[in-house]
Amino acid sequence: MTLADTTQYQRFVGSLLYLNVTRIDIAYVVEILSQFIHNPEQSCMNAALRVVKYIKNAPGLDLLMPLDGLGKFESYCDSDWGGCLQTRRSTTGYLVKFSNAIMSWKSKK
Repeated sequence: MTLADTTQYQRFVGSLLYLNVTRIDIAYVVEILSQFIHNPEQSCMNAALRVVKYIKNAPGLDLLMPLDGLGKFESYCDSDWGGCLQTRRSTTGYLVKFSNAIMSWKSKK
């Protein structure tokens, strides 16, 4: 069942995308939720609410910076042409590290 008012879902997922910068553990589910941003269903909204419940119950999983002092940026990227089995679209994943801490990443699916 499609949501009547999609703006609330869009704002909600937008906030989760912003939070995703420091909460690497929710990156995959937020990426999946963002795929339904233009035509969300009630099940998508329920899943987004479950993510918020998870965040409330798991504090302290924020991004921590190591004190090793290297200050070196590294980035890796991988892509797969037609790799998504559902849509047959290309998928891309990346990882950005500063010293030994993961700063940003996106899985391939």
